[in-house]
Amino acid sequence: MKILVTGGSGFIGTNYIHHVLAIKNDVSVLNLDKLTYAGNRLNHKMFESDSRYRFVEGDICDEAVVDSCVREVDVIVHFAAESHVDRSIAQPSIFLHTNVLGTQTLLDAAVRHGGKRFHHVSTDEVYGSLSNNPEQKFSEVTPYDPRSPYSASKAASDHLVRAYYHTHGLPVTISNCSNNYGPYQYPEKFLPLFITNLLEGKKLPVYGTGENIRDWIHVEDHIRGIGAVLERGKIGETYCFGGDAEMKNLDIAKMIVSEFGVQDDVIEYVADRKGHDFRYAIDFSKAQRELGWQPQQTFDSGLRGVIAWYRENENWWKPLKYGN
Repeated sequence: MKILVTGGSGFIGTNYIHHVLAIKNDVSVLNLDKLTYAGNRLNHKMFESDSRYRFVEGDICDEAVVDSCVREVDVIVHFAAESHVDRSIAQPSIFLHTNVLGTQTLLDAAVRHGGKRFHHVSTDEVYGSLSNNPEQKFSEVTPYDPRSPYSASKAASDHLVRAYYHTHGLPVTISNCSNNYGPYQYPEKFLPLFITNLLEGKKLPVYGTGENIRDWIHVEDHIRGIGAVLERGKIGETYCFGGDAEMKNLDIAKMIVSEFGVQDDVIEYVADRKGHDFRYAIDFSKAQRELGWQPQQTFDSGLRGVIAWYRENENWWKPLKYGN
């Protein structure tokens, strides 16, 4: 089987490719990535001589490039997206272009080439924001209520995928996941920013009062979920993946501070993000029931592993953080 991975040089795509090539000898990967600021070709340096791996630098909005890639493969796993909320507030048009029009370009090619199997990777942010009621969680039937340009663009792409299933009979699945963390995550994101700041003796900028709550899933658990969808998921269905690890942003900052053995005064409160969603939480019972999936990593052990990875890979994150 040959898989087209879009955005395979980004955070989750990188981990997915590493996982697939490590466990499946009968699979080859074609990685299509534009290499924006968040994509790093060096992430796959160890596979450059592996006949099962090929890299194509290109834009998912480029019909000719997409067409040539889709023609070659059996399955499309679509990670490529602009994903940083703050950037979407500053430059929404880039998010609409990539996340909506790029997805449409891929879907059109999948239809044109005989109806290629298409898995679309999305986010829990399309569902909006939850209250502090622990009984409330997002699930596959939660109405969409995106509240940032990023989440609105992802919601639109989700709807497009479903539309191509109903209109063209394209064999699609969608997954919506909570906040990912793990190795190879771009250092502007919450956890790697805090970890690398402490490695450099800098402060940890916490939005507002730090009371916002997120559910965290280790990237390895997420990509296991995607594999389960491709193997056992029902065509046309959506699956939600969560880490069963809800925490306040401030509490996570304090956990990282504790792991580094420094004082809480390294935490500084900064002006809150515009339209900052209060809480995300995932009910992943459908994935448990239909796929036999559940998260395996605890946040405590996962966080320690991620801190160790960034300690050991300064040569990877420092050039990205400072644009060198």
